[in-house]
Amino acid sequence: MFTNSERFAFDTRRHHAFATTGNAYDASQCDESIKTGDTLIVLPERVIAVAMTWPFAVTAEAGKLHSVAPPRKGETLADIARSLHVTTADFEHAAELARCLGFPLDSNLVPLLPA
Repeated sequence: MFTNSERFAFDTRRHHAFATTGNAYDASQCDESIKTGDTLIVLPERVIAVAMTWPFAVTAEAGKLHSVAPPRKGETLADIARSLHVTTADFEHAAELARCLGFPLDSNLVPLLPA
């Protein structure tokens, strides 16, 4: 039998789908239901992104969203996540969704993400 802590041991993820990356950017700035770390999905542009003040794509295509700068020597995914005020799990979830959809990932992130 599961204890309550085992039964409810899961992370929730919020996804927001948009017609364009411009719409996703605008919504992330003014829609209070979109929180930092939420996943933004823009199927027509093949973009998966992470919401924050400056929403950034984890996919090769970014559209009107930001891209992550190339990592500095020795910089880890945890370092980048911390600097952007998101979690490594936010990056990893968005990247896994992009992979499942067949969207190419941002080449700057590929070496930092789990295979």
